[in-house]
Amino acid sequence: MAAIVTDYRAQEGSETMNPNGKVALITGAGSGIGRATALLLAENGASVVVADVDESGGNETVGMVKAAGGEAAFVHADVTSRDDVEAMVAFTKKTYGGLDIAYNNAGVGTPGARFPDAAPQDWERTLLIDLLAVVACIQVQVPVMKERGGGVIVSTASIAGLMGYMPDPIYAAAKHGVVGLTRSMEFLQAEANIRVNCVCPGVVDTPMIRKVRDNSDPEAKARAEAMVAAMPLIEAGTIAETVLDLIRDDSANGVAMAVTYGRPPRQVEAPIRFGRPDPAQERRG
Repeated sequence: MAAIVTDYRAQEGSETMNPNGKVALITGAGSGIGRATALLLAENGASVVVADVDESGGNETVGMVKAAGGEAAFVHADVTSRDDVEAMVAFTKKTYGGLDIAYNNAGVGTPGARFPDAAPQDWERTLLIDLLAVVACIQVQVPVMKERGGGVIVSTASIAGLMGYMPDPIYAAAKHGVVGLTRSMEFLQAEANIRVNCVCPGVVDTPMIRKVRDNSDPEAKARAEAMVAAMPLIEAGTIAETVLDLIRDDSANGVAMAVTYGRPPRQVEAPIRFGRPDPAQERRG
């Protein structure tokens, strides 16, 4: 059964999360999509915590936000470390008083050989950063949002999380996991006034994609070049605008939003959805 695709526009009057005066935490904000989103949220009045392992890039993002008249602070965070994840959320609360918006954006591709030839440490790292770290971040973010009466969480998945992606099967597996996690957390809106969504970009012009093209082994580089040739690069700012829409629109919950070159963002429904309440989907015990 094919997935249902719906053209997406935030409905007029549906905005309930205005970033102005809110506190936002963004992982992987030292460059690319994370930086573009930090700048956009700050432009819309949010105080932004820039989290990254790259201190230079993170501080550069903070400087760009402040130069534009916004408010931001940097925290060093390795999202593969539970201690770092807890510390960055604690830093956000200490610095700005709480947490209203979280964008779990940090991600990597699998370097070197393609799975199953990839070294175990390479594909394990991809799963750790692209999926398990998102799970850990959400688990730590939710209690702090509950203290504020709710919030919005957005994670970066990928178009590779909605389809087969032969250049990097492990990346695709991780991003499918983020999409499944997002769709499975709709209940948080009713229980805690927290919406969970994900954005699924095509190929974006970021340092990550440039690194794959420039530094891979010849076979991986050839695959990356072929992929880019087939899918023109999307500007990071386009993804940031979609993230902002997902934050603002109260009707967006459990949404996987595809963003590909030359087309409006569109919601991709799960291929199967029960048409009536299903007892098997209810929490027990």
